[in-house]
Amino acid sequence: MKIVEGYMPYLEYKTYYRIIGEQKDGRKPLVLLHGGPGSAHNYFEVLDELAKDGRQIVMYDQLGCGLSATPSRPDLWNSKTWIEELIALREHLGLEDIHLLGQSWGGMQAIEYLCDYKPEGIASVILSSTLPSADMWEKEQRRMVTLLQSDMQEAIAKAEATGNYDDPAYLAANDEFMLRHCAPEFGPEDPECLTRPKVKGTEAYITAWGPNEFTPTGTLKGWEYREKIKDIKVPTLITSGLSDLCTPLIAKFMNDSIEGSVWELFQFSRHMPFVEENEKYMKILRKWMEDHE
Repeated sequence: MKIVEGYMPYLEYKTYYRIIGEQKDGRKPLVLLHGGPGSAHNYFEVLDELAKDGRQIVMYDQLGCGLSATPSRPDLWNSKTWIEELIALREHLGLEDIHLLGQSWGGMQAIEYLCDYKPEGIASVILSSTLPSADMWEKEQRRMVTLLQSDMQEAIAKAEATGNYDDPAYLAANDEFMLRHCAPEFGPEDPECLTRPKVKGTEAYITAWGPNEFTPTGTLKGWEYREKIKDIKVPTLITSGLSDLCTPLIAKFMNDSIEGSVWELFQFSRHMPFVEENEKYMKILRKWMEDHE
């Protein structure tokens, strides 16, 4: 498959993008928004096979991470920076009519973009393991923290009380939490894109979100779209895993709130069903886009 890589000037930096495949038969490109904030596009490469259908797949590293890493710029790490980057990328690449998939933070970005910017040319949106409210997310994560063994709960409470998130006991507790609800440990038998070294946007994550998934303290702390998502009118597919950070309660709330939306729950997945149940996910996503051209 044809792969085009490049950079778009953005602010005083540059944004890396990767385009797979060639557009055919009027199939609209799929634009992917990765999680974090501060992750990178790498894990989305497991969806490259979708390009064989004659559909371009567009992914990129948002400013502050991966191949779009920058020097320290905590003043930039807010939703406005990243949404305006998406707007600039669409213009730069001529992406007039698209399907838009946002995973985790990327789904928050898609929600805010749809609700506040009212973009044209969105054929459909896929909200993958995401959230409508930082407050709702925090409450669900804290509920799941109570399911950890008592010494791990105590380590988390101590870290929050002291502000020391480098304590080995806390790190072990957080690792266990993420293993249960985010992703397995990937190894040599997994796709290379899942283990490839990358520049993590740690500053972007901590500044925008916080020290962990259950303690939002950053610029997104008050992020609240539970009412606004009722105004989303484009066809919406919601996907989540049974053991996801995006709990069934969160996913169902979005499904109930967005008129006509469809929710697919992946029984054997955590926060990345497109990785853990890749074949099923691609089959559902492929049909969804074909039905909403």
